[in-house]
Amino acid sequence: MDTFDLPRRLAAEALGTGVLVATVVGSGIMAETLTKDVALALLCNTLPTGAILVVLITVLGPISGAHFNPAVTLVFTGKRELPPQEAVLYVIAQIAGGIAGTMAAHLMFALPVVDFSMKTRTGGAQWFAEFVAAFGLVATILAGIRFQRTAVPWLVGLYITAAYWFTASTSFANPAVAIARSLTNTFAGIRPVDLPGFILAELCGAFVGMLLMNWLLGRPEVRGPVKIAETSR
Repeated sequence: MDTFDLPRRLAAEALGTGVLVATVVGSGIMAETLTKDVALALLCNTLPTGAILVVLITVLGPISGAHFNPAVTLVFTGKRELPPQEAVLYVIAQIAGGIAGTMAAHLMFALPVVDFSMKTRTGGAQWFAEFVAAFGLVATILAGIRFQRTAVPWLVGLYITAAYWFTASTSFANPAVAIARSLTNTFAGIRPVDLPGFILAELCGAFVGMLLMNWLLGRPEVRGPVKIAETSR
């Protein structure tokens, strides 16, 4: 990531978030067109989302770190791996890219460029589900970077694929994606009025995930005979 200047990193963040949202919204529209079975439609929405995450993180990760998510960006800022000034620009790029992704999906399916969602997604269970989704995403990313950095694209793609099904909210886990999805009155949509609860839950989940993983992944303390043996070498 250090090899690329800030404008290129911001472009990568906008592009990645845009393609991600276009995939989420577009596959949802396609699913609704092809079937009335909600479970099958959700599956049709899930698989492309998990797949595109693997692709995007693999090809854009070396440029920007492949955050595509304000919650993830704030985590890396909290870990002092991204300056606050750059983090603000990352978030702006992600939100702008996500909105462009919704517009692109609508244009591909001959829908109005912007169509505010009427789909209700609110309540304690939904908010807690978003907390869990963001918590798990951050835990997956941080542990993956620590132990299997090259596997992170697959880990994130597989985690989101699973979280679509084990969370009541279908795992938005991303404030920029949530904002973009409020502009589509299709399968993937969320009412704009429901955004604050989702975004707050996602940010809280990401923060708690960071705190836990900072402790869990801290340098293990070696005790007793093992330490003596290592010293004797």
